[in-house]
Amino acid sequence: MQTRDFAATSSEKLPSFNLELPARMASVSRKTGETDVQVSLNLDGQGTCSAATGIPFLDHMLHQISSHGLIDLDVQATGDLEIDDHHTNEDVGITLGQSLAKALGDRKGIVRFGHFLAPLDEALVQVTLDFSGRPHLSYGLQIPTERVGTYDTQLVREFFVAIVNHSQMTLHIRQLDGINSHHIIEATFKAFARAMRMAIEVDPRRAHTIPSSKGVL
Repeated sequence: MQTRDFAATSSEKLPSFNLELPARMASVSRKTGETDVQVSLNLDGQGTCSAATGIPFLDHMLHQISSHGLIDLDVQATGDLEIDDHHTNEDVGITLGQSLAKALGDRKGIVRFGHFLAPLDEALVQVTLDFSGRPHLSYGLQIPTERVGTYDTQLVREFFVAIVNHSQMTLHIRQLDGINSHHIIEATFKAFARAMRMAIEVDPRRAHTIPSSKGVL
């Protein structure tokens, strides 16, 4: 009885994919009566980051996105911090979301979905996201203190609302454990970065097609 070399036969039928995509980089500026924000990023970077928003804790979280997402990121912002951090925090989120959308373009070839479960000491946070083209945030953090340093912890949700709406992603954040506010927030940003890194990776089997049965996102 003759047997077929299925692997060899299958490999002969596989198309050869050209995975060279255009540079996935973007720069966006946003200037209002309250803030002036410039964001530049490279989705296929090495995790280098320069962040100067005037909000030290936000800068620290932007470094987490860059480092764990392997995104080269430059964020420069000035704002009406004499009032509070709200406008600057929100507008950085808006501009970063716009930069992500611009760099991804029509989203051809990406994995699209991402998820990660990040521990930080006693804190454990799960992030699941989809670059679906449909903005939605499900936010499940229970941060026990009103501030971390000078940072208002209510602004964590506002930051993610801004990113979600302007990158048009679906984002679910779940806190499974944690009692330390700093740990909870930092675990969230690390999980978000790793989930996003997964979602924006190029899928070699999808090549240059849009990751949707509808053919559009």
